Amino acid sequence: MISSTKGQAYPAAKAVAPRVEAHFARHLAEARQQGQQRLASLPDVGVIEAIIDAAFWASLRREEGYVPKISLAFLSPGEAVHPLLLERPLPLDAEILTRVAPAVERAGIHLGVWPDSPDSPSDLRVWGTTRTIPALCFVIEVAAPGLLVVKHHRGEESGKFVNVAVLEGDQIKVVDEHASSLPDCPSLVTSLLGFDSPASWIDSVNVLVQIAVSMRAHGRGGSLLVVPAGTDTWRDSIVRPIRYSVVPPFSELAHLGRETPPDGPVGGTDARRRRVWQEALAHAVDAIAGLTAVDGATVLTTDYDVLAFGAKIARRKGSPQVEQVTVTEPIEGGIPAVVNPSELGGTRHLSAAQFVQDQRDAVALVASQDGHFTVFAWSPCEDMVHAHRVETLLL
Repeated sequence: MISSTKGQAYPAAKAVAPRVEAHFARHLAEARQQGQQRLASLPDVGVIEAIIDAAFWASLRREEGYVPKISLAFLSPGEAVHPLLLERPLPLDAEILTRVAPAVERAGIHLGVWPDSPDSPSDLRVWGTTRTIPALCFVIEVAAPGLLVVKHHRGEESGKFVNVAVLEGDQIKVVDEHASSLPDCPSLVTSLLGFDSPASWIDSVNVLVQIAVSMRAHGRGGSLLVVPAGTDTWRDSIVRPIRYSVVPPFSELAHLGRETPPDGPVGGTDARRRRVWQEALAHAVDAIAGLTAVDGATVLTTDYDVLAFGAKIARRKGSPQVEQVTVTEPIEGGIPAVVNPSELGGTRHLSAAQFVQDQRDAVALVASQDGHFTVFAWSPCEDMVHAHRVETLLL
């Protein structure tokens, strides 16, 4: 294996590499059987271990005081579209990755990694950068010092990635692909897992995914209550008067959903219109996520109308106080636990659990300042609120 720190090796890289290789091998084989085109090359265990090792040691270094934010993708220059090619490829080395990190820290830019020659497959080199990668391309992203995310691209225009594993120090979390098949698994969690059927960017589930990512990104913590459109029963669980009631409802996201432009050839009018539309949609998503940073909860209908923000949740008259919730995390080896909702993070989580217990056709999304993210939904099978911890899927 290539060591990035003068002989030191990252033990978690060696431990997780066979499981990651098996994941990519299985999905690539399935994709080929389905006739999918432009698929990525399969990295072997040694390649996976080497790239993870280099990324980990780079994540612990500093360049002029900054943490290197890099994304490494295993593909040849020929598999990329409009790549930036270096005349002399760079060794896969933590010190070198740290030096080039400022050039590639923007989202969507990957450092391409490939063997120096067919005769030396273990001699991996960074050949340049690319924004476009094939479906099921192995990607390792540095999220924070010592925090790495293994993921792959789904090959859709939306640019959605599927998280495969998260490594934080010596802790390894491999995403459980079968979690979405469990009873009462919310469609939002299924979409986050990335194993549902492809959906359009404006699909209700995918919009909530984008809002969840944006909520987590602002780092202030927040709550979003998603309630059925056309009903006011949610008001029974809110303290009135609502300080920041929105009248008329803020409907930018709803309007964009009704104006979905058609797909078209690259460079064509339809393609340009769609790019403008997607940018507007992203801005609307960020605007709604920003409201959740205000103390209290933001209320959004299933039609994407914002009804209020900064709302205070109260137990509905005549309803029992929520005492227990089931907690799960969609990772291999995860064990469900039944806990008091206050153990998940305090008042915000307790209030969200109470709201879902009282409003069982609603879903509550809660972001913590420490990066944790929980989706609360009512589980008919368990006859209680189910808390899905999904921060592993949002990194």
